[in-house]
Amino acid sequence: MSSPDFLDAEHFPHITFTSTSVERKSGADLRVTGDLTIRGVTRPVQLDAEYAGRVKDPWGGERLGFSARTTINRSDFGLTWNQLLEAGGVAVADKIEISLEIEAVKSAVQAAAA
Repeated sequence: MSSPDFLDAEHFPHITFTSTSVERKSGADLRVTGDLTIRGVTRPVQLDAEYAGRVKDPWGGERLGFSARTTINRSDFGLTWNQLLEAGGVAVADKIEISLEIEAVKSAVQAAAA
């Protein structure tokens, strides 16, 4: 997956997402809109996210949990390699499902300012 045919990690070592907006859909459900960059190609995407809660950790810090998911077309990001199969069809589908489990930690500086 890190080869030049796919993610080309030698030239593009990072995949980034920068949120541009967050809106509450209902209850704990959120829609996070932002810019996803893969292989130097940036496209807007929407993540369906769910707030999983807030806890205090053993060191007195505050942690927030989220789950998020979206589906993208890999060809939109320049990921076009494929191979025809002998039995028909192709080796790699165009749709990619992205699923994230996120834990955010409130820094000591933010906690002191609050």
